[in-house]
Amino acid sequence: MRKVQALIFAVALGGFAGVAGAQNTPAAPAAKPAPVAKAPRAATLDELLAKVKQGLLTETAEYRKREAEFRSALNRQAQLLRKAKATKAAEERRSDRLENEFQQNETKLAELQAVLTKRLGTLGELFGVVRQVAGDTRGQLESSIISAEYPDRGKFLGKLAQKKELPQIEELERLWYEILREITETGKVVKYPATIITLAGDQVQKQVVRVGAFNSVADGKYLQYLPKSGKLAELARQPQRRYLNWAKDLEKATSGFVDFGIDPSRGSILALLIEKPDLTERIKQGGLVGYVIIALGIFGVLLVVERMYVLTRESRRVSAQARDTGSPRDNNPLGRVLHVYEQYSDVDVETLELKLDEAILKEVPPLERGLSTVKVVSVVAPLLGLLGTVTGMIATFQAITLFGTGDPKLMAGGISQALVTTVLGLVVAIPTVLLHSLVAGQSGRIVHILEEQSAGLIAMHAEELEGHAGSA
Repeated sequence: MRKVQALIFAVALGGFAGVAGAQNTPAAPAAKPAPVAKAPRAATLDELLAKVKQGLLTETAEYRKREAEFRSALNRQAQLLRKAKATKAAEERRSDRLENEFQQNETKLAELQAVLTKRLGTLGELFGVVRQVAGDTRGQLESSIISAEYPDRGKFLGKLAQKKELPQIEELERLWYEILREITETGKVVKYPATIITLAGDQVQKQVVRVGAFNSVADGKYLQYLPKSGKLAELARQPQRRYLNWAKDLEKATSGFVDFGIDPSRGSILALLIEKPDLTERIKQGGLVGYVIIALGIFGVLLVVERMYVLTRESRRVSAQARDTGSPRDNNPLGRVLHVYEQYSDVDVETLELKLDEAILKEVPPLERGLSTVKVVSVVAPLLGLLGTVTGMIATFQAITLFGTGDPKLMAGGISQALVTTVLGLVVAIPTVLLHSLVAGQSGRIVHILEEQSAGLIAMHAEELEGHAGSA
């Protein structure tokens, strides 16, 4: 019994020694464990001792194998480290060598640059002038409408302006040629086919008439040159009709001289011209008050026209009746007054005078009808213009209160309404005052004829009564 316990204790000590040895051994890379077959159970202590011994021998062999692998890996790592250090040292030596070469090249380049500058002499100044002229010419040619006919002129000039070396003779001749061609084309009126961008965004092929470097037209419309795309485009807003008529005449002409408006500023004056509002836009700027003034003015003018027609007709009839007082007619005021005279020719002078005055008073209102309305229109129109001015200034001050005075466009609407309504009021008032004076004068002349004829009839009647009294 004691022998069995001692054997188990020894086996346990051996197991612990194996574990301790395993702990002192360097750790090996983890490997996937192989499947272990389940060993049969020992029947006796001798079999157990034999299995324990066999396990110890197997573990010792595995430990030795792992130790050999670790040493082999350590040797490879040391070899790689030595190789990396050698590469680093070689690259450091190469860096030092290249740095020395760079410094030498910098010194040599400075010396050569000094020699080049000394040998160039005045050619260096010439090179600077050529670059400057090429740059300035490129800017002018790229914005010129002549480039629509001769594209890609600016590429050569751009390369010449950025060139580091002295220009060649051919390049100087090309620069001179481009400048001379621009000068020559400025004095020509030519027609050529070109691609035009319409207002709808379509690109169509049309015949373009170019007047020097100032304007281009096609189909009676003015065109603008787009430097970015190198194409011509229709102006979104065309100038006044007379300029468009001139453009059409220029396209139809084959020789001789025609009227045409050119823009010597190459687009600036034309841009200002097309921004000028026309009559319709001016009226729209007046707003509601402006429309009321215009409607009032139209009403006043129509009323004056009607009065002029009626008074002219009555004046002719009265003049014809004045030449023939013996046969009065009812289609004119004087004829109706003569009828009253004939009706009351047997009464006394005072009664006849009253009857004639009554007849004249009946004829005056139809002759003066509408004159007071025209006068009211001539007075109300400037007052409405003043009303529009006040409302426009109120809108302007409100814009100033909200947004300040930094942007004048915010105040333009109110100021436009203020000025346009004043102009419209004066435009309506001045003609209506003159027309009222004209109509009132014509009406007064007819009334004056009636009063004159009435006074003559009364005088004639008084003479007749005195003649009868004398004969009696």
